[in-house]
Amino acid sequence: MTEESKRQRQFEAKIDLMRERTKDSDDLKVQDEVFDRRALMDLYALANKGVISSLGGAVSTGKEANIFRAKGGDDEDLAVKIYRINTSNFKAMQNYLLGDPRFGSIKGTKRAVIVAWTRKEFRNLNRAEEVGVKVPHPIAMRENILVMEMVGSGEAPAPQMRDVTLEPKEAELAFEKTAEYVSLLYNRANLVHADLSEFNILYHEREPVIIDMGQSVTLEHPMARDFLERDISNLARYFKKRYAIGSEEAIKEKIRAGKDG
Repeated sequence: MTEESKRQRQFEAKIDLMRERTKDSDDLKVQDEVFDRRALMDLYALANKGVISSLGGAVSTGKEANIFRAKGGDDEDLAVKIYRINTSNFKAMQNYLLGDPRFGSIKGTKRAVIVAWTRKEFRNLNRAEEVGVKVPHPIAMRENILVMEMVGSGEAPAPQMRDVTLEPKEAELAFEKTAEYVSLLYNRANLVHADLSEFNILYHEREPVIIDMGQSVTLEHPMARDFLERDISNLARYFKKRYAIGSEEAIKEKIRAGKDG
């Protein structure tokens, strides 16, 4: 057995061990769907490049994707997001892709659409980070696998905004910072998140962190303005209901100020 084959077997054994530790049969079925032969080969390729050194348990499990804990080559905590080929809503994904000039020509199989979606999220995260929006730092992607910084303390992921209770001053700062991020995305990154809510914002070290940017579109997308209005409405609704602060107009004013600035 060659050294490369040995490393591959060792990496697969680690994934098998993780499967064995999964007690719930439904979760096990989900992981069997995620870790098909092709995904294992892609994970191994990432491991062989030193991007990831080991894979741990699931952080979250959804219809579109599963997120797993991992360790990087320098032992840093990572999140590995694997989009599920069989159960992802690829028709809905196509609607976000077709209006985006970067990906509008993507057609064909489910896999082609989902690989494009993964590449889109990777690029959107990079673009957001470049303009100063706090997002999980994107590290690498391969096919339907996205590797990112783990936002949280050690292996524990940061909570969603909906799951934290902030003091009044903290809530005000969180609202202001989130509105600023909407403005930066729009005015400097040429992006609209398109699904922004308390579910897609983490809260870490007293700051909001924007996540799940696969559906984010450029301003050229025909629905970009509608998506922006929806993002604004979702944020204003949440902060108004939970903390009795903020408004749609306050967010729009931040966007206007960012445009002028």
